[in-house]
Amino acid sequence: MAKKDAYEERAEALLAPIAEANGCEIYDVEYVKEGSEWYLRAFIDKRDGVNINDCENVSRAFSEKLDEDDFIPDAYILEVSSPGLGRALKKDRHLEKSLGDEVEVKTYKPIERQKEFVGILKAYDKDTVTIEVEENYGTKDMVFAKSDIAIIRLTLDF
Repeated sequence: MAKKDAYEERAEALLAPIAEANGCEIYDVEYVKEGSEWYLRAFIDKRDGVNINDCENVSRAFSEKLDEDDFIPDAYILEVSSPGLGRALKKDRHLEKSLGDEVEVKTYKPIERQKEFVGILKAYDKDTVTIEVEENYGTKDMVFAKSDIAIIRLTLDF
């Protein structure tokens, strides 16, 4: 297991009881380098939405636990936030929760001369994602290999 994955897994294990105690669930945890800085980001969610107090309460308790455990030797910046409205669907649990929702799929290379598709998330398995897209005279299902998808996220309705 890569160092990054091990840190994310261990951080998520520390975060789980804290999130639960604050009425939240973990959406995702990521450990990433941006420029010269490392970031440990925890995304939390709850049914009626996350507010600033939720983020602050979880962040304080999580920071204390991370200081106690001290398993990441590098200096990093801790961020705790909501995954946002246009959240990326990175894991199968995200896809499962979003079945029937409208999503945007961006691919690495063009498919049918385009790289961006919008449709209803219909299905997924370990290798593919299926969305239903509008056509001139109805709809059609498009199946994408997960390896061809740069990002899949919920669309924003305003």
